[in-house]
Amino acid sequence: MNIAVVGLSHKTTPVEIREKLSIPEPQIESAIAQLCSYPNIEEVAVLSTCNRLEIYFIAKDTEPGVREVSQFLADRSHIYLPKLRPYLFVLLHQDAVMHLMRVSAGLESLVLGEGQILAQVKTTHKLGQKHKGVGRVLNQLFKQAIGAGKRVRTETSIGTGAVSISSAAVELAQMKVSDLATQRLCIVGAGKMARLLVQHAIAKGARQLTIVNRSTHRARDLAEKFPDVDIAVRPLSEMTSAVEEADMVFTSTGATEPILHRDNLQPVAREGLMLFDISVPRNVHANVSELDGVRCFNVDDLKAVVAQNQESRRQMAMEAEVLLEAQVADFENWWRSLETVPTISCLRRKVETIREQELEKALSRLGTEFAEKHQEVIEALTRGIVNKILHDPMVQLRAQQDIEARRRAMQTLHTLFDLEMEEEAARG
Repeated sequence: MNIAVVGLSHKTTPVEIREKLSIPEPQIESAIAQLCSYPNIEEVAVLSTCNRLEIYFIAKDTEPGVREVSQFLADRSHIYLPKLRPYLFVLLHQDAVMHLMRVSAGLESLVLGEGQILAQVKTTHKLGQKHKGVGRVLNQLFKQAIGAGKRVRTETSIGTGAVSISSAAVELAQMKVSDLATQRLCIVGAGKMARLLVQHAIAKGARQLTIVNRSTHRARDLAEKFPDVDIAVRPLSEMTSAVEEADMVFTSTGATEPILHRDNLQPVAREGLMLFDISVPRNVHANVSELDGVRCFNVDDLKAVVAQNQESRRQMAMEAEVLLEAQVADFENWWRSLETVPTISCLRRKVETIREQELEKALSRLGTEFAEKHQEVIEALTRGIVNKILHDPMVQLRAQQDIEARRRAMQTLHTLFDLEMEEEAARG
């Protein structure tokens, strides 16, 4: 078995390509089912965020497995694979393990150390389990990666004051005007990103806010979290008029198609209107740039803002790397110990067969008058003896970190107990 990841991210891929490969949560189940149907894929997990799409998988054969996943991405995005391939990265085994650790810790994020990615990794793990994509190996990998993300945030200061995509968008907006308090802000969406938008906008002085959302109930719940500011709430059907009354519009919805475009904005477009789209797929169509006086910014425009905040956390990132190396080593030890499982299982099966055969002989000699409760005592006694005899060899075999020494020990067990014949009998 081989661990691999095929993906793309904000580092190498523009938003217009990323949005074509985004997999919304309702589509994760079908994506996992399709990937698991390929002959070389044994386990799979899909991490899809506004800044990355990464497919983690266990392959029977690495090279064909990578081809199958790459073709899946090409088919899904309707981008000819040779044109898509320059945007894709492929990492194998230890590099794939370290990458997921770094992603979970926020070291691969556009905003270094941002906290939201850890929750997204947890969601990826849960969805992978729910939809039968995550098996034994990926389950262990994601558990350790989530643990690594928590350790980095607990034992280093990398997350202290780390901006999110939402706060970076508000900072960008603040750079465009002298005072946010003078601006009328419209926020389309009422999810986690929208909550952060409202939180950071208020912190930067904004006082005129409107939340537009399909569910006004959810929008009101969000507005009530900020009782010190009078926040208006409007349904999605009134989005155009809400935009008309705003100076700055922030979009953060899960829509898979643009909700703002040239046609519905043209009647309300005016000089000075600014749109900040932090969604992937984008909520604002690229053709909005054709409207006079309207300026539109997307997640890729946040990089300049983020760069100002990065330098102070680079030293902290180096501290985090040391922790991650230890987490990778722990996973490697677990991974290598899997090599011992067939030998241990075979040894236990052979010894258990001997125990059952000898117990049956002994009970037959004792006769039918031998009480049932005595049989139970002898059964427990013989099981206990077998478990105690096997315990130390099994523990030592699993704990052996020297690969060659462990393989020699396994070969010795195979020879001494004639386990090759036992394996053939089990397969037969």
